[in-house]
Amino acid sequence: MPGYHNALLQLTYLRTLTLFGLSSALLMAVYVLRADINVWLLAATLGVMALVNLFTYARLHSVWPVTETELFAQLTADAALYGALIYQTGGATNPFISLLLIPLLISAATLSWRFTWLMALIVVLFYSSLLHYYIPVLPAQTGHQYSLSSLFDIHITGMWLNFLFTVVLITWFIVRLQQTMRQQESRLHRERERRLRDQQMVSLATFAAGTAHELGTPLSTMSVILNDMTLEARTPEFAEDIALLRQQVDACSARLKSMARNAEEAGAEVNRPADEALHELLERWLLIRPQAQYRVSPVSAGKAPAISDSPQLQQSLTNLLNNAMDASDAPIEIDLSWDTEQVWLKIRDHGPGLPLTEVTDLGRPFVTTKGNGLGIGLFLTATTLAQHHGDVRLYNHPEGGTLTEVRLPIPQPQPTGSQL
Repeated sequence: MPGYHNALLQLTYLRTLTLFGLSSALLMAVYVLRADINVWLLAATLGVMALVNLFTYARLHSVWPVTETELFAQLTADAALYGALIYQTGGATNPFISLLLIPLLISAATLSWRFTWLMALIVVLFYSSLLHYYIPVLPAQTGHQYSLSSLFDIHITGMWLNFLFTVVLITWFIVRLQQTMRQQESRLHRERERRLRDQQMVSLATFAAGTAHELGTPLSTMSVILNDMTLEARTPEFAEDIALLRQQVDACSARLKSMARNAEEAGAEVNRPADEALHELLERWLLIRPQAQYRVSPVSAGKAPAISDSPQLQQSLTNLLNNAMDASDAPIEIDLSWDTEQVWLKIRDHGPGLPLTEVTDLGRPFVTTKGNGLGIGLFLTATTLAQHHGDVRLYNHPEGGTLTEVRLPIPQPQPTGSQL
């Protein structure tokens, strides 16, 4: 599971910090406090901990998943190594005895209750054993080399250092664990939103497919009746009306065929220069909406980068152009710009702007600012752009009207592997 992998990775960082702290404490005990300890035995134990840490870090880069049992085994190894270090440095009299709490705290934060209680039993057994079995750090001597007050001062100093060290370790680990949990919650929230959006898209697609299928029959019937009416037209005016109706029926039929063709070409996606794609989009838009007026700002100097282009993306941008044109009769303003990573398309209309009470809901299905709108155009646009790793944002322009900003990433070339 990803959570156990993250916890084990954090444990390697924690071991590194612990190794640094214990090594510093060992040097202080030997050269400052003049403690009678076996330096080589302690160094060997710290070396084993370092080797375990290196092995764990290398293991995290493998494809094998980290299980709960493995994480528990790693924490048990830590408890055993901490116990060995404390055994060599005074046992339960060592102020660093609370190091045994670190594996227990990590178990409580990451593992199930069964493993947590088992770890609690292990550390209690280690502590109980260290009450009776240990190597004294300051053995009793007849020469009274250490007075009672100096021994007490040494113990108090060690307790303070241990408290400081434990606070740093626990705080660091808990903060990192909370950050990991927040990141996982954020990923889960985004995944839930994506699934909900996909479900809404499937529902709309199913409804659209059913509607298109049902419209085919009445359009065919209307076409046949209009053919008969054309033969029976008695006045030129009546014939012109029939021709207009026939033109509209043909347009609807052509639109249904275009929908079917676009569905078949859903996977057809190519990379094209952004300015070329915009030029063709505007030409196609004028065929659908010949009364539309717009002004295009001069594009940036240099060659325009290529962007992903598909029928779905073209339809999404057409929806935004129609929305801008529906807001006002004044010409809309279009601006295309880019940098090394992204392309921006900005569309500004001169309409009344966005109502502040509905700004946060725009882009959701069936939410519209138009009196006769269905509220699915902007939703489909936002969903399509998200599938292309882009997004759309709407703002109230400071000088009036609405500014629609589309962001699309520039596809990066994929590295080609060498052939063996």
